[in-house]
Amino acid sequence: MSIAWDDLRTVMMLVRHRSLAAAAKALDVNYTTVARRIRRAETTLNQRLFERLPDGYQATEAAQLMAKHASQMEDAEHSLMRHLQGSESALSGPLTITAPQLLIAKFLVPVIDQFAKTFPQIELRVLATNDLLDLTRREADLAIRISRSPGDTLTGLRLLSQHSASFCSPQVAERIAADASAVINWVVYDSHPDVPKGISDDFPNNRVYLRFDDMVAMVGAAQAGLGVVRMPMFLGRCSAGLVQVPVLPPQPYADIWVVGHPDVWPSKKVEAFRKILIKRCRADRQKFIG
Repeated sequence: MSIAWDDLRTVMMLVRHRSLAAAAKALDVNYTTVARRIRRAETTLNQRLFERLPDGYQATEAAQLMAKHASQMEDAEHSLMRHLQGSESALSGPLTITAPQLLIAKFLVPVIDQFAKTFPQIELRVLATNDLLDLTRREADLAIRISRSPGDTLTGLRLLSQHSASFCSPQVAERIAADASAVINWVVYDSHPDVPKGISDDFPNNRVYLRFDDMVAMVGAAQAGLGVVRMPMFLGRCSAGLVQVPVLPPQPYADIWVVGHPDVWPSKKVEAFRKILIKRCRADRQKFIG
């Protein structure tokens, strides 16, 4: 009796996620494929692996045991593939990088363009997300992160120090300059719902006007004249229709890092991207600080 790796991995994913749809998404297949593999595994083993409940699939003891061993096999597979990738010397084949959306749009696009033109044989894939992708599980080969702690188990370089400051539309800036004592409307991030600390004493009247859960939306609100936004200085300087106002003097903000798994870091493709990225950061470092 033996079970195919695809079926074993599918059992593991259904144990983790408890629904066909979620397991299918993790495996990048459709949910009917997951259901078919589970039925095949149960037939091969001649035992039930999951209880079909209204709120999801509940794993039996057999399924949990299979998932435990499959996870160990998955870790070994990832380790092997990372080591093979780290030893690659060819400047060809796939390379996946990840970075926050706004950092890509406002700063990294020229880096990506230069890299693609310099190394046309490398199939570059860019994942634009604020999520911290798991480099151990090879969700990406290289990550550019805005963080004070980019990952203790990763190899990395600090690319840039940066500051934040206050930005708004020119019309709002004119009103602030005309009357520093007037009420200043702030557009703030949902996880930091209060007026920012460190506001200059020259501007005594401040209130939270709007709260958002997304910085892209906050930039748009500032451009539309809805209020003042605290944001990284590079973002304010690179966003059309925004000007810096002295309401909030420049303050230290989280650094920008490039990180990778130690096994993958030596790869020639990863090294080639880092070199272009580092050169760009050194040339433009003044955009990021006050």
